Amino acid sequence: MVEIVGIRFKKNCKTYYFAPGELKIEKGQSVIVETARGMELGDVVIGNRQVEDEKVLYPLKPVVRIADEKDLKTLEENQIKAKEALEICRAKAQKHNLDMTLLDAEYTFDRGKVLFYFTAEGRIDFRELVKDLAAVFKTRIELRQIGVRDEAKLIKGIGVCGRPFCCASFLGDFQPVSLKMAKDQNLSLNSTKNSGGCGRLMCCLNFEQENYEELWKVTPRPKALIKTPQGNATVLDVNILKGTLRAVMATTKAVQQFDVKDIRILKNAEASIDDETLAELKKLED
Repeated sequence: MVEIVGIRFKKNCKTYYFAPGELKIEKGQSVIVETARGMELGDVVIGNRQVEDEKVLYPLKPVVRIADEKDLKTLEENQIKAKEALEICRAKAQKHNLDMTLLDAEYTFDRGKVLFYFTAEGRIDFRELVKDLAAVFKTRIELRQIGVRDEAKLIKGIGVCGRPFCCASFLGDFQPVSLKMAKDQNLSLNSTKNSGGCGRLMCCLNFEQENYEELWKVTPRPKALIKTPQGNATVLDVNILKGTLRAVMATTKAVQQFDVKDIRILKNAEASIDDETLAELKKLED
């Protein structure tokens, strides 16, 4: 076990672990820490806590001190300067005819570097832009190209559910999302219907996936061969949340509904009925 504190440098961003040393730090406090970028000010979201060694990426950087009023004032000044820097960078990029969308800027706490975040369709040659910016700001310049999901997190917005984007409101890290999740949840496989404001599959598909995977362990897939109280049948479609299914009886070809708990899976494969027959049966039922 190792003692850590969890710190975020931006709201709803990734939480990083640091070594508190002899300091007793509470959630909600601001601290100065040593990072790969230099000294930074972050907000404590996890107070002193013991965690397993395997959850920690070594070596742990130390917490230097608890932030005071002067440090908070410096942070506020940096945020004001960053907004001004963003407008200057946009003007310079336009001057150089660069096809890029500048989204955000930030100073490191010690003002040793200013970072600009942007999106672009392809690679951008911004070497001349960096030279111009370095001449203006007299510090190191870094331009960082980000993806569409990170863009949505930065600019925020309202999802199709009517709520603020998950990534901008509470998600710390992006998790992989796949079309298999949509299939498991009986959603349309048309990715545009399951896409968020970023144009990628919605993050919320990941929220209930574990529950669906557990349900599919005891639920037959469409076209599976099952044994019912009335005899063998082939699954037509499934309502996984209700725990019911419709199946085509092997002898009478009639379509009947069953509870999943009342059937037994004989062959959970897709060879028992072809797609064309399945579509025709659904069309007749609909």
